[in-house]
Amino acid sequence: MTEAEPLTDEEAPGMTEPGMTEPVMRVAFVLGTSAGGVGRHVAMLAGGLVRRGHRVVVAGPQSTEESFGFTRLGARFLPVSISDRPRPGGDLRAVRALRGLRSADAVHAHGLRAGALAALALAGTGTGLVVTLHNAATAGGAVGAIYGVLERIVARRADRVLVVSPDLGERMTALGARHVEPAVVPAPPLPPSGREPWEVRAELGAGDRPILLTVARLAQQKGLETLLDVAAAVASGPAPGRLIAEDAASGTPAHPHAQDAASGTPVHREPGDLVSGTSAEPDLRSPGDGKDGPGTGALFLVAGEGPLRDELQRRIDAQGLPVRLLGNRDDVGDLLGAARALVVPSRWEGQPLSVQEALRAGIPVIATAVGGIPPMVGRAGTLVPYGDAAAMSEAVRQVLADDGFARRLSEEAARRGRELPGEPEALEAVLAVYTGLRSS
Repeated sequence: MTEAEPLTDEEAPGMTEPGMTEPVMRVAFVLGTSAGGVGRHVAMLAGGLVRRGHRVVVAGPQSTEESFGFTRLGARFLPVSISDRPRPGGDLRAVRALRGLRSADAVHAHGLRAGALAALALAGTGTGLVVTLHNAATAGGAVGAIYGVLERIVARRADRVLVVSPDLGERMTALGARHVEPAVVPAPPLPPSGREPWEVRAELGAGDRPILLTVARLAQQKGLETLLDVAAAVASGPAPGRLIAEDAASGTPAHPHAQDAASGTPVHREPGDLVSGTSAEPDLRSPGDGKDGPGTGALFLVAGEGPLRDELQRRIDAQGLPVRLLGNRDDVGDLLGAARALVVPSRWEGQPLSVQEALRAGIPVIATAVGGIPPMVGRAGTLVPYGDAAAMSEAVRQVLADDGFARRLSEEAARRGRELPGEPEALEAVLAVYTGLRSS
């Protein structure tokens, strides 16, 4: 791959579009292989900048253009092969191609590998480089050593490093980064739901069983082996308390975090008895349909795909765990509306979209205290150490058993959700960074 044609536009830097109050900027985004959050974030920024009259090019693997449609958003796309693993020959070709971005006012790379390759490509050009780190480098051995080198390249050569969690910021500062700032990575709004929670539960065959939802790629980083440990412990442990009753008029589960369909604001109902029974505290360990394991009626749902699917399914089947792997879903909002809580057992997370979506929906969060989760969740959930299945099991039991506690978490989640930044705040944040590059 040869060096790309330098960026050219009819408008010179500093000109302003009609109706704009800010100078037109030429911004180049660089990203590697992505099928999820990073690509969606770049698409949000690229589309937002184009709508505001700026000139945007996106450089990355052809698959990202196919997935996120940067050209449909009005950006120019430059195919550059940036893989998720070190490949010396391919990396050298990528560096050569990225040199064509040197005439941009700002080059904004997303991810460690994309950032390091962009830094090497722009060395000595004077072009301002911003790198957003979306993930921690958790690999060990030879791969971990390579990522350590890439981290040092980014820390020492990027003009600005944006991080999705405090621990990443501390690491970049320790490695010599000159300017480290928090990144603003909002979850895109979920599409409006056309289904009531009871309809979703009926589709899933959940009946009256409380649902614990996890939204994750089925990969090592997500800590799903711990989730299965939790499911086993909750299923075999003491009954977690009473179910939330169904609203007698509508048949809709009276969740402590149910939402008004028109306004999206939480509607809190007092929990009552099961419609089908007379006991105020039914035993959730009563036998179910036999398809999701013995023990507690709590049902763990996992939305997502990934390389560990077969391994996880074998363990679920062997132990008869109350866990269902749903695969990729485009109705996460519906699933959240039917869930008692979101469970996040990850080894590391930055600003996970699923947590943001849960908070906006007023859904309690049970998560590991890693990366950017603690400052995001605050008091809207229960945080436990990574890998501590006993602590996470206890947190799940408490949310299932204590309606008042679950309701308080729900109220705090809704409050936190209203405070989360959105696309306008993300655009203002990056434009401020780019402007700082031009003035420095």
